[in-house]
Amino acid sequence: MNRADPLPRPVSRRLFGTDGVRGVANVEPVTAETALRLGRAAAEVCLRQAAGRPRIVVGKDTRWSGDMLESALAAGLCSRGADVLLTGPLPTPAIAFLTRELQAAAGAVISASHNPFADNGIKFFGPDGFKLPDEVEAEIEEHVLEPDDSAVPATGSQLGRILPLADGVERYAQFVRRTLIAPLTLSGLKLVVDCAHGAAYQVGPRLFRELGAEVLVLGADPDGININQGCGAVHPEALQAKVIAERAYLGVAFDGDADRVMFVDETGSVVDGDEALAIMAADMLSRGTLRYGTVVGTVMSNLGLELALRDRGVRLARTRVGDRYVVEEMRHYDYNLGGEQSGHLVFMDQTTTGDGLIAALQLLQVLVRQQSRLSQLKQVMTKLPQVLLNVPVARRAELESLPGVSRTVNRITGALGDRGRVVVRYSGTEPLVRVMVEGEQADQVGAYAEEIAAAIRLELTA
Repeated sequence: MNRADPLPRPVSRRLFGTDGVRGVANVEPVTAETALRLGRAAAEVCLRQAAGRPRIVVGKDTRWSGDMLESALAAGLCSRGADVLLTGPLPTPAIAFLTRELQAAAGAVISASHNPFADNGIKFFGPDGFKLPDEVEAEIEEHVLEPDDSAVPATGSQLGRILPLADGVERYAQFVRRTLIAPLTLSGLKLVVDCAHGAAYQVGPRLFRELGAEVLVLGADPDGININQGCGAVHPEALQAKVIAERAYLGVAFDGDADRVMFVDETGSVVDGDEALAIMAADMLSRGTLRYGTVVGTVMSNLGLELALRDRGVRLARTRVGDRYVVEEMRHYDYNLGGEQSGHLVFMDQTTTGDGLIAALQLLQVLVRQQSRLSQLKQVMTKLPQVLLNVPVARRAELESLPGVSRTVNRITGALGDRGRVVVRYSGTEPLVRVMVEGEQADQVGAYAEEIAAAIRLELTA
């Protein structure tokens, strides 16, 4: 239910959400049994498209449950004749890159991104390094839920093998450095880097140090449980305090699988994905590299971003929530800059998916080139007050079919007019309804969001 920008509905799914299969680890569908079936199904789909024995790159974040799911997924892939290259903990975008680099048939990532450690998930990339399109995921899902009993299992030398990929970190680090459009030195700059005890804990600090920065590291001691726990992009409070205490130039916070990034300026203020997009769009526009005068965001992108871009003659194209949909829009129309408020930033000239490390280096390159500080550059846009509420629900129903919710949303949308927006949608990964209200008055926006949340609770939590 989005009164600001109606968009087509996603394909109905039973396993895959907006970012793969996700849920509580060892509870369906995120179990070893389902991971085994997903491996078999993915291999069967890839076998039809690959010449010879397919290779599939498999990476993970730092959760305990990753070992269990990795073993099961790899076993399923091998049972259908695919070789598996295990990278160990690496950022999600690193798997996208390695899949292309190694000319693999597919890539798979075992991660629940920014979710708590008890969750986990599995998502796939195609041989081109892009997330699988909806129709391919639907085909894999069909194989999992309705297996073909006539499929002949691999035997003997047809069985796949499981092989370690020892140089994955080095390959990815070299790739990220190559994405810089000019040499970048961070000598003399003090950075605080929060790796969320997640997949970037090795490669993140290493890259910034290799570029000459003095790096103070938070969240780089994963124990399998502490991923995203009071740290990282979702919880930047410790990073803010450290930046202020150390008088650092910049703070950088990754999430658990490092496909998103948030920043903290030298004053300790958080700079989110919308503000980073506004900074990058202004820079790329000034250098003539922003294609078609367009930036791709989502229905959740702050209206302040749209207004700031409009003032510069740049259009904001909105998609459904999910970096996969941002990327699909960018590919379809050949746009080269897009992202989400949550910190998924996509630089299509450099890579195929949201990449926290690449995004951080791109922003640092702008700061160094302009000899400016982040607190100054973020003034390129003024964020409108925006309230986001997550409402747990016991069941799902078409939101438009709920009379109390529809009446409340319509009334508030009318009251806000063209200086505000309302977006109400189901989470793609959790049993939640997400409510977003933005407008010019913070108190009013908060009250409106609570009204909508109350209407949802009344109809969907009984």
